[in-house]
Amino acid sequence: MLVDGFNVLWRGHFGFPAPVYSRDKTRNLTGLFAFFALLRASIRDDLDVGPVEVCVVLDGEHGSADRKDADADYKANREETPAALEPLQFLAPMKEALDNYGIVWVEIENAEADDVIATLTHRHTDRPVRIMSADQDYYQLLHGQQVRIINRSRAASRRIITEAEVHQRYGVTPAQWPDYRALTGDTSDNIPGVKGIGAKTAARLLADGFTLEDLRASDRLAGAKGATVAHTWPDVLRWRELSRMRRDIAVSWQPTGAASPALPRPADVVEKLGMW
Repeated sequence: MLVDGFNVLWRGHFGFPAPVYSRDKTRNLTGLFAFFALLRASIRDDLDVGPVEVCVVLDGEHGSADRKDADADYKANREETPAALEPLQFLAPMKEALDNYGIVWVEIENAEADDVIATLTHRHTDRPVRIMSADQDYYQLLHGQQVRIINRSRAASRRIITEAEVHQRYGVTPAQWPDYRALTGDTSDNIPGVKGIGAKTAARLLADGFTLEDLRASDRLAGAKGATVAHTWPDVLRWRELSRMRRDIAVSWQPTGAASPALPRPADVVEKLGMW
């Protein structure tokens, strides 16, 4: 089970049903409490496989540098105000707590978490992989029963996301997801996509398993929308590369094959850290 640590931490801090404060009410502990509450609940309730080995993957401090060098607008829409960055205060205690309970965490300074997760998923095809994240970029990794995604933002009956669901909902395969995002855009990463190309048009253009290269060599770019795609072609190719996860990151961690220890109640996690 590969956990997109920052994604879960941020969503927990800003989306938990109620804020969690220290006993003296002076410190907001929501992000820390929520992270362990969500992780514990997901391991307990959401898995469609047996006992799992858990690895929490964190974005490196300079993980986005290469993509920002390729496109200065990449993630430029993300707020960096003190309020928006509040969850960062929980990073050190989160790592300490994971260590306390025998849960592995991985952080590579010059790599984004999604590239590390993609690398580990690609490397360990001998075992089922479950990815805990609400980030749709992971759809490109879906593969039958082997690789599935857990999104706790969804209703309990819909938390496991499969390759078949993505194809049914969006009309593209996981392998086509970066091509699809290049056309439609991705607001979370500040990728604009092609003006006038929505989800249905992108799916139609990529029908029959087409890649962008297949599309360019076909007659599907006829008409005004097609002309817009052709006009922005260098940008489209760059946006695809921004969306495409790397699978060649040097990750030293190797799974042991043993299930990770069970997590206690999140209140107990915070108590052991001495933060109440």
